[in-house]
Amino acid sequence: MEEELKNFIKVWITTILCLCYCHYIVSRLIPKGLLRLISLLPVFYLFITTPLTLHSFHLCGLTIFFLVGLGIFKLLLFSFNLGPLSPPQPSLFHFISIACLPIKIKQNPNPKSTQKHRNPIGLPNKSIVVAVKALLLGLVIHSYEYRPHLHPYVILALYCCNMYLALDILLALCATPARALFGFELEPQSNEPYLSTSLQDFWGRRWNLMVTNILRPSVYDPIRRVSARVVGARWARMPAVMATFAASGLMHEVIYYYITRVQPTWEVTWFFVLHGLCVVVEVEVKKAVTGRWGLHPMVSRPLTLVFLAVTGNWLFFPQLIRNGVDTKAIGEYAIMVDFVKTNLLHLHR
Repeated sequence: MEEELKNFIKVWITTILCLCYCHYIVSRLIPKGLLRLISLLPVFYLFITTPLTLHSFHLCGLTIFFLVGLGIFKLLLFSFNLGPLSPPQPSLFHFISIACLPIKIKQNPNPKSTQKHRNPIGLPNKSIVVAVKALLLGLVIHSYEYRPHLHPYVILALYCCNMYLALDILLALCATPARALFGFELEPQSNEPYLSTSLQDFWGRRWNLMVTNILRPSVYDPIRRVSARVVGARWARMPAVMATFAASGLMHEVIYYYITRVQPTWEVTWFFVLHGLCVVVEVEVKKAVTGRWGLHPMVSRPLTLVFLAVTGNWLFFPQLIRNGVDTKAIGEYAIMVDFVKTNLLHLHR
């Protein structure tokens, strides 16, 4: 564990040095365009290779999500003076936070609406919500002790809950210091995905919105503009949606490689391609029946969640389960607890 933490610290020191180079040299001396993109290639190389020293599911998965899943896309946009890093932040700490954390600063926030948003009447404080979700995550982790006696569908439900709760807590923990230290007013990172009434609602408006906000300008918008010239504006959305989901699938395939260190099977890519196709069909069906027919949310919500669970069990989780990643992740929870207890005892002494 200690060796893994040392490697983790080395990776992030390298990351910070790379972002210092981006802030002080690239943004100030190199014009946007191809030349800036070329100047960022060494950074991309280090972002891709340094996490290979990590073997822990949580530390490696966290790092890959931040650096490869978000950081490289943000820097790609930055090379053309687009995205959340453009125009460059005046402060180095601001630049580093936005570059490698799953946050997006709200553009021109309304002070009155901000105040209302901070103190919504009748809604629990965000810290209380996070605490409740942390408690639920703890219960899910504890229930893994009874995994040999549980039905596979119950285990699938636990894995889905674990993924949602862990990601939601992680996003909240990343946003809290950005708000507290820098006073950032941030875009929402997630929007209660369990309330999704359709796949379009789930992927576009509720689940992991930081990835959505990166893929939209880096993949969806350019493909839609090009497609509009070829097939017309009416049909341009279809190839743009499919390309976006394919890019997300490939990104997850890369993450799976870092976590499992085995040859890709492309199952998770097909998971996203399938969902992209379903979203395209769903959008066209909605257009055809708008105002004439629609499902009640009490019906569409469970249907959406069931479809996500069934396709996830078919294509999203198998590669992880086959390579023992689920067992490894569960074991790491116990290791982390023991590590914290041991170091707390040393501090008391």
